[in-house]
Amino acid sequence: MPERKSKFLIPAIGAAVLVTGGVVTYMYLKGSAGDISDALGSAKLVPSTALMATYITTDQQAWSKLQQFGTPEAQKLLAKGLEDFNQDMFKGSDISYEKDIKPWVGGVMLAMLPPNPTKPAQLKESSKEANPTIKSEPESKILMVVGIKDKISALNFAKKLKEQKKIKSKEFDYKGEKITETLEDGKPTYSVVLNNDHLVLAPEKQAVENAIDTFKGQPSFANKEGADSLLHKNVDVKNTLAQIYVPDYSGMVQQLIAASPEAKQLPPQTLSQLKQVKSLVAGVGVDDAGVRLKAIANLDPQLNKFQYQTTPANIVRQFPVDTLALVSGTGISRGWTTLVEQSQDYPQFKQVLEQVRGQLKFVDLDLDKDIFGWMDGEFGFGAIPSNQGVLASLGFGGALVFDTGDRKTAEATFTKLDNLAKAQRINVAQRNLGGKNVTEWQIPQQGALLAHGWLDQDTVFLALGGPVAESLTVAKKSSLDTSDTFKAVTGSLQKPNGGYFYLDMDKTMTLVNRFAAQGQPLSPQASAILSSIRGISATATSPDKSISELEMLLALKPKTAN
Repeated sequence: MPERKSKFLIPAIGAAVLVTGGVVTYMYLKGSAGDISDALGSAKLVPSTALMATYITTDQQAWSKLQQFGTPEAQKLLAKGLEDFNQDMFKGSDISYEKDIKPWVGGVMLAMLPPNPTKPAQLKESSKEANPTIKSEPESKILMVVGIKDKISALNFAKKLKEQKKIKSKEFDYKGEKITETLEDGKPTYSVVLNNDHLVLAPEKQAVENAIDTFKGQPSFANKEGADSLLHKNVDVKNTLAQIYVPDYSGMVQQLIAASPEAKQLPPQTLSQLKQVKSLVAGVGVDDAGVRLKAIANLDPQLNKFQYQTTPANIVRQFPVDTLALVSGTGISRGWTTLVEQSQDYPQFKQVLEQVRGQLKFVDLDLDKDIFGWMDGEFGFGAIPSNQGVLASLGFGGALVFDTGDRKTAEATFTKLDNLAKAQRINVAQRNLGGKNVTEWQIPQQGALLAHGWLDQDTVFLALGGPVAESLTVAKKSSLDTSDTFKAVTGSLQKPNGGYFYLDMDKTMTLVNRFAAQGQPLSPQASAILSSIRGISATATSPDKSISELEMLLALKPKTAN
């Protein structure tokens, strides 16, 4: 969003609230705020043409939950950030966000309206040179609806703002409503107070006029097809901070692309893929573990070709307790089959696919059978600390672990890969690790670059770095699923699920600081923020082919004393 559009809120609020000054009584101002703080109430003032809307609560109880997290450094950084925001926003005035605005601002809805038609940039009148390559940009249209929960405080703020020398305003009448144009540093913002309990504002006058039309009876976002059910849908997060509503996902993407001069026309195949997602609702909240996001996508079951399957997550036990990152799931072979089927609709991708198949045939490998065909069970891709061997300079290595129901094909594939390595004069040797036979691709005087072997009858691994192979094969005192951090970061995610994304931030920061010491060090601010995060996790579930759910957790460290 352009800078002027992201900073238009404050001057417009006061100018708009001025409209209420001469027409409301003291008793009414002290009356109940009604349902002004809910998303549905705000959505009734947003035009039905809106592509999406985000509702941000100002409920102090919800936001105060964040105060239970953070290191002393992060807490100081947050406090300074709020102080800087207050000083920068109201520079040169005696206005304070905490005293003058926070008491009366209710929930805030930000709506994205369809972009204006792209217009070529205008040449300055003083310019005498013709420029045949004038670039143009689509004009985004943002509408903000702010609930007024305390009208007395709002009116007091408006009077105070009116006294500020930097701000100039004038009024226009539109269908019986007063639109206020506020000028600050020559940049206009348009606003209106509707029904005495909502402030509507935007950088463009037309957007405010559209909101007035909606208030007067034109279709609203609240009764738009698909949006009504989203506004009533409960996204199960505690202490909700924000919710996002996208009633027509494919339509939104198409309109945004059509408005961009740089975007190419979408092929029919891509449009078909977009139409798989009908609508989307997401919520962000705070609970005892940290900041949680949940998103629910409503899918077209006729277009959704992906075959979702839950995983028991047994593969997690194969990774050592110090694993710093993991991606797990199940059924790579099924996913590959679906991808191949869909490639029939994409000539370019199909061509690339055939080229890869042809190249692998030269080395006696069948892409579909030898590479993906046997990957029919659980899988896990992990990053594991390693300070020895070939990858010592990186500080970590990688491990790919697969459960398979076709051990014969998997063994044949690894035999072919070993023969290819030998043909390139790589030393391929056998080694016994923890009672398991492991094949290593060795580099003279540096150890193994790659190793593979079987952890049990159905589980095969491929490790980057010899020490990583040892951590997988040698008997473990504890595995990743017993890690306190893993349990804290992933334990509250929905189960059963389709697999995990997991990141241990403390272990990751060790590597980040290691690389930063060799180049550009992290800023104290970035270090403070990252050090207050315990980990990040995510998972996906799909009760049926018409719904897909995503859950992400930013696990934060509990607040500590200074």
